[in-house]
Amino acid sequence: MAFRVIRPGDLEWTTRPHEPEEAPRHVAELSESAGFAHTRANVWRYEPGAKGRRHRHPLQEETFVVLSGTLSMYVGDPPERQDVPTGGLIHVEPGTPLQTVNHGDEDLFVYAYGTPPESEHAEILDSAL
Repeated sequence: MAFRVIRPGDLEWTTRPHEPEEAPRHVAELSESAGFAHTRANVWRYEPGAKGRRHRHPLQEETFVVLSGTLSMYVGDPPERQDVPTGGLIHVEPGTPLQTVNHGDEDLFVYAYGTPPESEHAEILDSAL
């Protein structure tokens, strides 16, 4: 097929592992359902207070587009906080440490896109928070 459409109701959300006292993050993986051959993409939903793991990809560059809410991303070493509002974008080059956080009072939705596709090669780092 020359194209694929994924509607919000088609998304299958998976809750990521988290500690009982931590706010959860949820991911809808898009790569396979969208038929991506050379990239990787997900939609993330962060509940208020949720944070991702600080990590870096050796080869993959990542772009994050905020669909709703405000994304706080801690990038670099030492970590520098960047707040990205709805409609904004942050692009992170390979090898750059990053950690995503929702410091807001509402759910945060983010479209995350990476190339080349790398799913298991991220180096996990100590949290910036």
